[in-house]
Parts: sequence; C-alpha cells; structure tokens
Amino acid sequence: MTPKDAVRFAREQHAEVIDLKFMDLLGTWQHFTIPLSEYDESIFEEGLGFDGSSIRGWQPINASDMLVIPDPTTATMDPFYAAPTLSLLCNIVDPVTKEDYTRDPRNIARKAEAYLKSTGIADVAYFGPEPEFFIFDDIRFDQNQHEGYYHVDSIEGVWNSGREERPNLGYKPRYKEGYFPVPPIDSQQDIRTEMVQLMEKVGIRVEKHHHEVATAGQAEIDMRFLPLVKMADALQWYKYIVKNVAKRHGKTATFMPKPIFGDNGSGMHTHQSLWKGEKPLFAGDGYGGLSDLAMHYIAGILTHAPALCAFVAPTANSYRRLVPGFEAPVNLAYSSRNRSAAVRIPMYSPSPKAKRIEVRFPDPSCNGYLAFSAMLMAGLDGIERKLHPGDPLDKDIYALTPEELAHVPSVPGSLDEALKALEKDHAFLLKGDVFTEDVIQTWIEYKRAKEVDPLRLRPHPYEFALYYDV
Repeated sequence: MTPKDAVRFAREQHAEVIDLKFMDLLGTWQHFTIPLSEYDESIFEEGLGFDGSSIRGWQPINASDMLVIPDPTTATMDPFYAAPTLSLLCNIVDPVTKEDYTRDPRNIARKAEAYLKSTGIADVAYFGPEPEFFIFDDIRFDQNQHEGYYHVDSIEGVWNSGREERPNLGYKPRYKEGYFPVPPIDSQQDIRTEMVQLMEKVGIRVEKHHHEVATAGQAEIDMRFLPLVKMADALQWYKYIVKNVAKRHGKTATFMPKPIFGDNGSGMHTHQSLWKGEKPLFAGDGYGGLSDLAMHYIAGILTHAPALCAFVAPTANSYRRLVPGFEAPVNLAYSSRNRSAAVRIPMYSPSPKAKRIEVRFPDPSCNGYLAFSAMLMAGLDGIERKLHPGDPLDKDIYALTPEELAHVPSVPGSLDEALKALEKDHAFLLKGDVFTEDVIQTWIEYKRAKEVDPLRLRPHPYEFALYYDV
C-alpha cells in the first residue's frame, strides 16, 4: 500500500480519525490521534512531531523533538475505538538529521532484516512466536514503605474451589491440568475466539487457540509465521487485542511471565527459519532433518543465549519462570522433539518447508522487535563463524543426574546476570549497525536503574515468613 493508497483506504473505510502508533524502547505501544482533516500524503514524507523526552529510554529534554513517519503498508482499521479509526504503525526519525532513530525498536528490526539480506545468506527470516498469557478477574498490588503485596484472582482458579459463589459450580482447572480440557472447565473459549476474530480482522493469520497448562485462565493463541518486522508488528496487535477484549468482558489480561506461584508461567516459544527465494535453508539430511546452516544457527543461539536473555527474557519476573528443575527449559542444549531442551526441532511434518527450530526460553514480556532481531543476529553469527552446537541432548533433561547436568550450561539465574552477560557479549549485535553501542548501554542502564536496583531495595513479603522471628 502506497501513501496514496493509504489515504484512499481511510476514506473508503469512512475513517473519522487517524491513530499513529509507535514503540518505546521497553516494548509498550504509544500513540496519538489526528483528525481526518489533517491526514494526507505529506505526513508519510514529512512526518508529525512529538516530545521524545517523554518516552522511556529516549531523548533528553534538551533534544526532545522527534518525528513519527507512518508506514503506509500497516494501514488497518482499529477494532476498539467508538469513532471509525484508521491505525498506522510508525517509524521514528530525527527531525534535524532526517535519519532513522537508533533507539526506535522498529528501526532496529528493519536494520536486522537489511543486514540479513546484505550477508547473502538468506532473503528472509521467518518468526512464529507462541505467546502465552493469563486472563484474570481481579488484580490488586501495592508497594510502599510499610507494606508490599499482590492479589490475583480468577473464577477459574482452583484455589476458589471452596469459595462461596452462590452457587460454586466447580469445574476449575487443577494446577498444571489446564492443557486442554473442553468447557465447562475451559471457561474462556468464547473470549479467546473473539480475540482470534479481531486478530484476523486486522490481518493476522491465526493457526489455533487453546487453554494452557496453568489454572486461572492461562491461554495461548498461535499466529502463522511472518517475516521479522511484520511479525513484531503482529505481536503488538496481538497484545493490544488480548488486553482490550479481556477488558471488554470485565477481565484483565497479563503477559507477565510468572504471576502465579506453584503453577506454570507464560513463555513465548519462538519458531525460526531462514529462506532464500523459494528454498527453505534449514531443511537438510542431518540431525532432525536439519541442514548444516541450521546447526550453525542453533550454535549461535546457544552460544549467545546468556546475552540474548537480556532481550528475550527481559524482566526480573522472567527469572521466576526460568528456574532449574521446573517447567521452563533453562538448560542450553538442543534436541528433536524434546521439550526440555532450550532449542527444540519440531518434528510434526516431513516437509522441508516446515523445517524450523524453536527457541523455548523467551517470554512474552519482551519487545518483539528487539527480541527477534537479537535472536536473528545470534543465529547469523553462528552461521558466519561456522559454530557447531555440539551433540544433541535427547534424554529428559529433568531426569539427568547432577553429574550429567554439570556439563550442560544454563541460562542466567536473574535479570542482573543477563545484563552482565549482555555487557560482555554484544559484538554480534553491532554488526551492520543493527544494534548500536548506545542502544545496548541505554538498555542495560535503564534495566539496572529502574528494575534491578529497585527490587534489591525492597523486602519481599515472603522474607517476613522466613525471617521475622530470627
């Protein structure tokens, strides 16, 4: 869709306002809205101004002016506003230099795709994330000088099996038994279907949806794979639709990786493959039906996994899920079919076109533009350096002896460890100026100042149970 097409599309859809969406560094969609009278082809070239100092991780106040440049190919009607609203995703530009802004996550993803093509290795990188999330009925939390608590609740939560509900009808999924019984135990079928219908309405192809393992409304909706930037765009629409449909039903959705103690957290297993023209480059006659190139890509992922975690598992809460011996794959090994490995080779189909790898340690709290770009750069580094991932680990990793596990590296145990790994290992991200040193340092500094250090300063509620009577 050209700028002219995008302007015509707005009128054909009887849009009354235009919503301009863009991504901050941490991964939250921002937006502002203009009336149709201000919408013409010129904004696709000249852009519109905003205050970059008010966006997390962006400009200082003395250099705050920035421009949004809408991408006409992203024009679609927003399904939630009362007034007919055309939505456009935007890139960010410096108004003085007219250059793409280096801290704009969408720009980083665009550069990652350009770098891939410049290597001659492949034309396109496909990504297929599987974001999991919870749909709750109530959420309350606070933290101040004299108290700290959270309270989550769900009509589905098995902890409510004895609650007076006038009447309590039971049918609440037991812990780790939510995958995937039919209604009435699965009480959110219609809500998820509504989410899917709206995703399809904005152009996202959905493969399936279902209840996930945990009690209390854990869910998953799987999107059809797309090229990197388009999939990162789609992931933002996905989160936006999930949250707003939940709110429409008087519920609340969260992509927080580990909101419930004692049950499964929410991951985002991410399928990946490289293609050149019509040729799937990961298909071959090696282990798991993979090519040598795919094995090098896996080696790049495993080699750089500790640093990758700073982008693909980017919250302190991510490491409540990534705990050795529990449900998430923390051991840095690869295997076919084996879901306890950090990198799995799905074996559903013998077709070369279906050949891909699945990276299992990311979670949906991530910024998709940064997470997909970082994983692609790690995989390409493995290909360029012809790294090898070692032998596959086809045993159940959770059943290995401590002696056997001693030879299997694992992901970092905390966000702080992941940031330290990124600090030491990020040269692979700088190739092609995809990530810049400024972006890496800004990310590390922000995460430490706003997340790691504040958590260090605050006592945890469970510490009172452990230590109050010492």
